[in-house]
Amino acid sequence: MDLRSLSAHDLRAAIERGETSAEAAVQSALDAIAAEDRKLHAFLTVAGDRALARARQLDTSGDRRGRLHGVPVALKDNLCVRGMKTTAGSRILGDYAPPYNATAVERLEAEGAVVIGKTNCDEFAMGSSTEHSAFGPSRNPWDPERIPGGSSGGSAVSVAARFTPIALGSDTGGSVRQPAALCGVVGAKPTYGRVSRYGLLAFASSLDQIGPFARTVADAALVQDVIDGPDPRDATCGTHAAAPCSSKIDRGVEGLRIGVPRHLLERGVDAEVSAAFERALSALAASGASVRAVELTHSEHAIAVYYLVATAEASSNLARYDGVRYGARVEGGSLAALYAGTRSRGFGAEVKRRLMLGTYALSAGYYDAYYLKAQQVRTLIRRDFERAFEHVDAIALPTSPTPAFKLGERLDDPLQMYLADVFTVGPSLAGLPAISVPCGLTAGRLPVGLQITGRAWDDATVYQIAAAFERTNEGRVL
Repeated sequence: MDLRSLSAHDLRAAIERGETSAEAAVQSALDAIAAEDRKLHAFLTVAGDRALARARQLDTSGDRRGRLHGVPVALKDNLCVRGMKTTAGSRILGDYAPPYNATAVERLEAEGAVVIGKTNCDEFAMGSSTEHSAFGPSRNPWDPERIPGGSSGGSAVSVAARFTPIALGSDTGGSVRQPAALCGVVGAKPTYGRVSRYGLLAFASSLDQIGPFARTVADAALVQDVIDGPDPRDATCGTHAAAPCSSKIDRGVEGLRIGVPRHLLERGVDAEVSAAFERALSALAASGASVRAVELTHSEHAIAVYYLVATAEASSNLARYDGVRYGARVEGGSLAALYAGTRSRGFGAEVKRRLMLGTYALSAGYYDAYYLKAQQVRTLIRRDFERAFEHVDAIALPTSPTPAFKLGERLDDPLQMYLADVFTVGPSLAGLPAISVPCGLTAGRLPVGLQITGRAWDDATVYQIAAAFERTNEGRVL
């Protein structure tokens, strides 16, 4: 049995039938990482001994077998695991081992998942390519000379390279969906407040969400169902009653209305991405959905709004990394030595750029002109979505305007790098659920993603449409 080829659902079922074991599944994942990850650099930490011990305990315990019993999972390195190094891709946290688990991690392990290790990411989740990791970039399994997307690039690579069937990332403005699209896997951002952020190292608190990567929509829905739910430790976590993500996964799209904001596609979209997107729309229409135009008038300002709001919140959240509470351990005891040490192991260029932008936007004399204005336009963007959803059940766009670009291609042009998020930041600013599902390959065999966005708290319909598309010919090309 090729354990690496199995989905989380199928691997869990094989373990239940006694055809394999949790230990065998974990060992298979560890062997694959040891053999192949030197080239791809998906992982920053591999917790082999811990994972095997956990798998053996699952195999011998008579406890209830959870929904993810024995399934290996990779975690983005900004999710806290007790006693496991958690760096957020930054040298400033190079030796940090949290004394607690993130809520999402607790819920995965309560259902029998086995944490294999921590994956590479842009430093403090600030980036669209995983090139801003202090520990070097990850590489796309489809073409190792290209980026895997970011900031959750390592988690996307882990699933795409079949190291693990599932992984967790964090999505602030597209950091799960965009790497999922560029690596040819499924990646989802839940409704804001649906998944607890407790134990997620903060970037932008009004935007950050933990989301799943998987090779199938059903696996992604299962993972989100596991990590969903209220948490008294996270004041931003909602208490809304919402249908499980997997509740409508087999229903199809007959009678559903899908909106397309064509005005956002008029420039900047690669021709092959555009062609794959149109084929995806045709496949959904052939499956019974109706496709119609919608207007998202203010979404053309979404990139500008996002990079004001996110950088302002980052400048507040990252103020704690001052060399006293976190940072370099410096012998000698003097403050001068401490700060000198912190600088030598401090923030990278992209984090510094965003902190300066955010601090400027919040400074006296500029707050009203920049941060306050951005929040006002953010409200208009959300209202545009609300009006659109009076007429449609979901909105479709390409996930990324281009396929994966070459490593180093945009490092010297931050504005071009930021435009990689042009279709993903809108749902983030509005707090809406969105998913990226593979929808084809370019002539150079680079994956393209289809993004489906739904109403707040209606994640189930987003997964329903994605699963229906996955069953079409266009959704099965990978």
